[in-house]
Amino acid sequence: MELKIKDLTALLNIDEKNLRRWIREKKIPAYKINHQYHFNKTEIKEWILHNKFQVSNKILELVETDTPVNLTRLLEKGGIFSNIDGHTPIEVIKNAVDEMTVPRDMDKETVVYSLIEREEMMPTAIGKGIAVPHPRNPIIADIDSEMVTLCLLRQAIDYKALDNEPVHALFIILSANPKRHLQILARISFLCQEGDFTTYTQTPHSNTDILAWIGEKESHWGRK
Repeated sequence: MELKIKDLTALLNIDEKNLRRWIREKKIPAYKINHQYHFNKTEIKEWILHNKFQVSNKILELVETDTPVNLTRLLEKGGIFSNIDGHTPIEVIKNAVDEMTVPRDMDKETVVYSLIEREEMMPTAIGKGIAVPHPRNPIIADIDSEMVTLCLLRQAIDYKALDNEPVHALFIILSANPKRHLQILARISFLCQEGDFTTYTQTPHSNTDILAWIGEKESHWGRK
């Protein structure tokens, strides 16, 4: 609990009234201790990546890890699935995990439980119709088992996003540690800035075409 109200208003350049409204609506992670709100730096960093899409590619460098993240390869491992059914976040998460091949030595019930536990703490919608369900704490320890699964929903659903846009796609993130999670999230956030990203999540494309498009975009990020 390293930040307070005044720190957040300055960091996010918002007034206290709006910040307190977000707290009441559980749209930002906060903890009330002795009648004062406190905020965890790591959670706020993740929240910023969730909700601030206009980020420079420098954000990718800020969370660089010893073994760089390759989003395309993580998606190749996790897979892309279309027409995921459901009317609520919990329903679509359950149906999405049912389609996934989860990491070795792990069962789907554990994955579902960890994703829903995080979702109940605060929705993982990041705006522009995208959500990024992930465990509150890493449930895998091996980097080789990391994966990202892209799930395209049959119908958009209310996900309590800050921009109030219904969610039509999920990136389910299973990472090995918090730092790598932030780097994966940064790459997804950067991907969402691409002008034609919505085309590849809301109109019919083959999985091969989607992966090729993401791979092409990712190959250019380091050169911007």
